[in-house]
Amino acid sequence: RNGLGEEWSCGRLRRGEVARKSRGVVSMGLFDTIKSAIEGRDDVQKGAGVGLKASKVRNAPKENPFAKVKVLSRSENEARVEKYGERVQRINDLEDEIEKLSDEELQNKTNEFRERMVSGGESEDDILEEAFAVVREAAFRTLGQRHYDVQIMGGMALHDGCVAEMATGEGKTLVSTLPVYLSALRGESATLVVTANDYLARRDAGQMGKVHRFLGLSVGLVQSRDEPPARRRAYACDITYVTNSELGFDYLRDHLALTSEDVVLTTRRLGLCVVDEADSILIDEARTPLIISGKGQDASAKYGIAMQIAAQLAPRKHYIVLEKEQNVVLTNEGTDICERALKVSSLYDASNPWAPYIANALKAKEVFKRDVAYVVQSGEVQIVDEFTGRVMPGRRWGNGLHQAVEAKEKLEISSETMTIASISFQSFFRLFGKLAGMTGTAATDAAELKKVYELDTVQIPTALPVARKDLPDAVFKTQQGKRRAVMREVALEHTKGRPMLIGTTSVEASEALSELLSEVEVPHQVLNARADVAQRESLIIAQAGRKYAITLATNMAGRGT
Repeated sequence: RNGLGEEWSCGRLRRGEVARKSRGVVSMGLFDTIKSAIEGRDDVQKGAGVGLKASKVRNAPKENPFAKVKVLSRSENEARVEKYGERVQRINDLEDEIEKLSDEELQNKTNEFRERMVSGGESEDDILEEAFAVVREAAFRTLGQRHYDVQIMGGMALHDGCVAEMATGEGKTLVSTLPVYLSALRGESATLVVTANDYLARRDAGQMGKVHRFLGLSVGLVQSRDEPPARRRAYACDITYVTNSELGFDYLRDHLALTSEDVVLTTRRLGLCVVDEADSILIDEARTPLIISGKGQDASAKYGIAMQIAAQLAPRKHYIVLEKEQNVVLTNEGTDICERALKVSSLYDASNPWAPYIANALKAKEVFKRDVAYVVQSGEVQIVDEFTGRVMPGRRWGNGLHQAVEAKEKLEISSETMTIASISFQSFFRLFGKLAGMTGTAATDAAELKKVYELDTVQIPTALPVARKDLPDAVFKTQQGKRRAVMREVALEHTKGRPMLIGTTSVEASEALSELLSEVEVPHQVLNARADVAQRESLIIAQAGRKYAITLATNMAGRGT
């Protein structure tokens, strides 16, 4: 059982047993069989029956599903920001009064607000201005940070159940303290702050938690290695910091729980959920559903045979690679060759299906590349998170894909898994009473956020004019040309002593650039998902801003570092 509650049996076949235990390949060597099928010779006999073959792939133009979705226009956005500005002014007017309060008097404001909401019938919106003023003062006393006016506006957008687009460096983490405090006052439902990784959750719970604790609220933190009792205590707090994946899997595990003692999250209603880096979590990562699996059947032999067949097939002739969909489709010729090589009448025969094994073998060959989608560590395939660049221990691809990659790498093939529980992020986040998000890049995804989650995107102005220069993208025809341009830029800037961060999209690309820098004896650091490198992550990041420093990094050095 791994950290996600997935189970699989440990029975495996040695590679030498693969050919002996396969169905339908008896008298002829597999490679000879494949070769004969590709050459179209008649010494390969197929069984009786009718085979189903894949039709030709047609790249028909698709209509943009979000083209007709109504999002906030520029004038509507400006009107909303102006409305927020009026409330900010009233909050500013309260500042002198709040500032005079002692620590004890400021802390007592929490009980006062609760009493007004319960006995006086006031709503969250009724006390918003005074509550935000209290949080602003508490943040200044505990952190030495005072919310700017635009940060107050961002807090209002989150309270309204919107996505607040705020530029990098505008302090979105501090913004979240405002609506989260207001929501947690009633204490009737869970108030959650969802982040992209454990580091961010731990950092925010530690820093922003000081504000909430000062004001008398309890703060919980859920980390990937926490046991159920610790998770239950964390979710029972007024405010809980957690990653999107841990939150989703806890929800699934609650629905598999056999007793009430095993439930950790759904002990009360799901209230406010504030999602940090909303575009990444709600859109990019939401393409992959959350799945808890258990052990299934052992079909190790088929994976080995399918990979040997896939290795002999040619792209565009025998199969079409659909990179965007991360899929591979056999052509009619490819289907025919596979059926002849396996001596079966159809790859889709329900009693002896081969289609999923061939499909997964081709995906492993063409789509899921080593040191990009995964790394091999300690004899195991470890998936690399495409959004964080980090290895995800215990995670496995489903539907036989993980076994196909193991066969490709000539590792021991683990048993298949079967889905026990599953939910999409889209369905899960819509369960909350109020959903809000914050990010630096939401405008381009505003239509999708509106259609899928009913979230308006509000663009919040910056506190000061932006001093950063955003240069246009440079596009190259070849990898070689792009890398030469990177080296030229390094040569120009390194001599000035300017610290540089060079971002790459994969382990493979980071190491290729590292070799080029090493050839010209330029000192640098590499940060990627390799185990020996990842262990030094904090040290590498801590030194990245020094004069003359060059850091080559995958997206591990993105959100939170």
